[in-house]
Amino acid sequence: MAHPKRKISKTRRDKRRTHYKAAPSQIAVDKTTGEAHLYHRAHWHEGKLYYKGKVLIDSAEEATA
Repeated sequence: MAHPKRKISKTRRDKRRTHYKAAPSQIAVDKTTGEAHLYHRAHWHEGKLYYKGKVLIDSAEEATA
């Protein structure tokens, strides 16, 4: 395995790493409910679980089951 001939200083290492940043999470608005949520995530609204504008789980269905 290759090894560095000289030690890389903390300053030089940190300069290289300045470009690694956390991007702010994007917020989507559901067309059906108008609810704000994270992209590619299901979200609850008035007792129903929505994903891509469709109801996945209705809490009334769970109560009867």
